[in-house]
Amino acid sequence: MKMKAIVYTSYGQPEVLSLQEVPKPTPKDNEVLIQVHAASVNSWDWDLLRGVPYLVRLGGLRGPRYPTLGADVAGRVVAVGKDIKQLRAGDEVFGDISGCNWGGFAEYVCAREEVLSIKPGGMSFEEAAALPQAAVLALQGLRKGELRKGHKVLINGAGGGVGTFALQIAKSYGAEVTAVDHGSKLDLLRSLGADEVIDYTKEHFTSNRHRRYDLILDVAGFRSMFDYKRALSPTGSYVMIGGSTPRILQLIIVGAWTKRTGNKKMNLLLHKPSRDDQDTIRKLCETGQIKPVIDRKYPLSQTADALKQLGEGNAKGKLIIQVMGN
Repeated sequence: MKMKAIVYTSYGQPEVLSLQEVPKPTPKDNEVLIQVHAASVNSWDWDLLRGVPYLVRLGGLRGPRYPTLGADVAGRVVAVGKDIKQLRAGDEVFGDISGCNWGGFAEYVCAREEVLSIKPGGMSFEEAAALPQAAVLALQGLRKGELRKGHKVLINGAGGGVGTFALQIAKSYGAEVTAVDHGSKLDLLRSLGADEVIDYTKEHFTSNRHRRYDLILDVAGFRSMFDYKRALSPTGSYVMIGGSTPRILQLIIVGAWTKRTGNKKMNLLLHKPSRDDQDTIRKLCETGQIKPVIDRKYPLSQTADALKQLGEGNAKGKLIIQVMGN
């Protein structure tokens, strides 16, 4: 049997993507087959599409290792391998399948049971597809920064996928949150509960010598590490989510020096999928403490347009690919 999928065979801009008919996958003994209802795009998809930075080409130096991108999916289990213990056909699930050969921008995909969680009750497939990478990264970043009630938290890049979740999670912990992003996103950030908003095109938060933060979560880093260090309280923590190779190297150097000379912490958070953290996010959604912010929904055939919008950096929250019916 055939299915529709977004395929690419060479690195480049979104124009290298095409909608094709490809063989429908068959689950291995330790996998389930998911009928994908929705997927979401992430910065990792953007990096793998372009092959930039070059570290993402490991395993695919001459061309993409995975012909179909898409790590965040939500859908219905339609078949299970003989070794599957918990999931059954008909279960509605969501998860990050980046460790299972990707392939979310397609009508069907196979994934191991341990990367999937049951979809939050009362939530649409589109909303659930927004959760896996962005919400988990936000949770892990705040945890690495040792978030506490009453902390003064700054989120740089608060209007994107990770940032909108981080803002809501931090507020649920009782933190005082300053949200930084482009002026066009400030009303959204206020609506999500930000105590203070800063338009980075008009003001840089490190310029205020009287304002210091217990935790800086940096989703869109472009300033010197010394600027961020200066904006921390004496025992504050800086956490960078991803980043370019030069920025990561700078963080390692400055972080090592900071550790020797004081109590401030400079941390890098690497992507680490976790079903336990997905389940925590599910509970936060079901109790109404967080909700996905969805900027726009695209049909599967327009996945290239979604990635183009992501690459331009103007998405408010998440961009969703609607797969069913395409």
